[in-house]
Amino acid sequence: MAAASRWGRVALAGMTGLWLLVGGVACSSNPEAKTAAAAQTAAAAEPEPPLAAGARIRRDAPPSADAVAAAVTVLPQVDEVPPEEDPTEGAEGQLADALEAYESSEVFWQQGGFDDAFAALDRAYELMAAVPMNGDPAVNQEKDNLRRLISHRLVEIYASLQTTVGDMDRSIPLTVNDDVRAEIARFQGPERQFFLDSYSRSGLYRPMMLEALRKAGLPEQLSWLPLVESGFKARAFSSARALGLWQFISSTGYRYDLRRTPWVDQRMDPEAATAAAIGYLTDLHGLFGDWLTALAAYNCGENAVFRVIQRQPVAYFDRFWDLYQQLPRETRRYVPRFLAVLAILDDPAAYGFDDLPEPLPAVPVERYTVERALKLEALNDALSLPKGTLEGLNPELRLSATPPDPYALRVPAGTAASLAERIAALPEWAPAAQAITTHRVRRGDTLSRVAARYGTSVDQIMQLNHLRSAHRIFPGQQLQVPDRRGGGGAAASAPAREVRLRVQPGDSLWSIAQRYGTTTARIRRDNGLAGDLLQPGQELVVNAGSRGGGGAYTVRRGDTLGSIARHHGVALGKLLHENDLSTRSTIFPGQTLRIPD
Repeated sequence: MAAASRWGRVALAGMTGLWLLVGGVACSSNPEAKTAAAAQTAAAAEPEPPLAAGARIRRDAPPSADAVAAAVTVLPQVDEVPPEEDPTEGAEGQLADALEAYESSEVFWQQGGFDDAFAALDRAYELMAAVPMNGDPAVNQEKDNLRRLISHRLVEIYASLQTTVGDMDRSIPLTVNDDVRAEIARFQGPERQFFLDSYSRSGLYRPMMLEALRKAGLPEQLSWLPLVESGFKARAFSSARALGLWQFISSTGYRYDLRRTPWVDQRMDPEAATAAAIGYLTDLHGLFGDWLTALAAYNCGENAVFRVIQRQPVAYFDRFWDLYQQLPRETRRYVPRFLAVLAILDDPAAYGFDDLPEPLPAVPVERYTVERALKLEALNDALSLPKGTLEGLNPELRLSATPPDPYALRVPAGTAASLAERIAALPEWAPAAQAITTHRVRRGDTLSRVAARYGTSVDQIMQLNHLRSAHRIFPGQQLQVPDRRGGGGAAASAPAREVRLRVQPGDSLWSIAQRYGTTTARIRRDNGLAGDLLQPGQELVVNAGSRGGGGAYTVRRGDTLGSIARHHGVALGKLLHENDLSTRSTIFPGQTLRIPD
């Protein structure tokens, strides 16, 4: 079993190596990488003979093109070793030891120990090569898998040596071709006012962005990317459900630690989103090796770009414009549009932009920790600030209010002391309870019709039900819908009452919870149920109208996602899905989580 689990990792590691192989070498902008790749291409015409058993891998040159090309084969899954066999003996044992040496090379590599990483790969190859081709298909397949993995790892390490830390391109090459000129013409014509307004708003955020980019060693030109992404609007929201200055979708935001709660969405936090964008762009540049390809991946995703690169000829190297026409339509405009911005701002007069407005000045701020929920409007009044001032400085606050937990609020510099004197007199604020109705989709229903019926919006229904498309609902589907018809949700907000019932044939925890306005987790907890299975005739105690009581949980010190799921009797996967989290997400004391039914 141990050997079988190891070889399951061989296939997975091979797929990961392939992904890094294309990004790290095929797209490298380093001249040495081009020379190495050219040598591989020349060698492709004459296959390299296999290494003899016991031979050491050369470290003075990358593997041949044949070795790299062979590595793109999808590796078949290897069956488990029967329990009665001992995988530590014979060929399986040698291959297991070779795999362990291969795996240790990654540890050395990540720690910067390149010599140790090469030595581990040497050892892995020696052990693998010493295993005879004995006619056993499983052994032969495992040996071939490992040979491919070692080739991948060599290519990855050589690529990382060619792009060292701090050696990132400090400027983005400015190309003005027909596609870029077409985007310049749009900015000169129908989108001129958008360009001027965006340029004016840039002054609110670019000083902060420039400082962050300089610290990270990234090109300062990237500070103009939000003009293309959002027009420098901190609360910009796209049809693809991307949000903020840097237009993060929720999944990418979570990858880069952008917190999202019912009160706060850090995708709209200028500072947090800028830090996340720098992290993402840095990773993309490290993967693809040049800025234009990295920017394309920022727009359409690294996997989409990776699939296009896979179709390129061996001599592709780092020529972005070779793959440009195969990218998604939006991305084919995105990169030229960004280059058009750089060209115009490099010489405004040459493109008819002598009238660029003075950028709005950034407001100097300081932080004041507010420890309870207060409306920003009330805080504006307490500080005698113009209406909307604190909303503009804190666009990440979704309800235009501070959360009930301590929150470091941005206030104009010099006003924190005054706020400290006046804040105690301000009333605490709580959002109005929102009635939620369950709607069963009927034939002919559309989300727009359902939204109109309940006085809500399509967007809110999609968010509440985690729908990816507004056009994919089906008869019989049950939707949770915000009900704003006035009095329509009275039962949902009424005090809970205890009901005793006997389970009928066809009843389920879910149907009972829907019938009595509570949650399946609450029913399980009130009745000591370990699972969802019910028996006809079984007696249950149901707290009708208690849906709101079990729908949210405030994280305490020492909590984990697993312990919270167990405490509320819900599956961990449902808890993660309900809160747009993953198993790698971090939670913190004071954070509010939604508890699914």
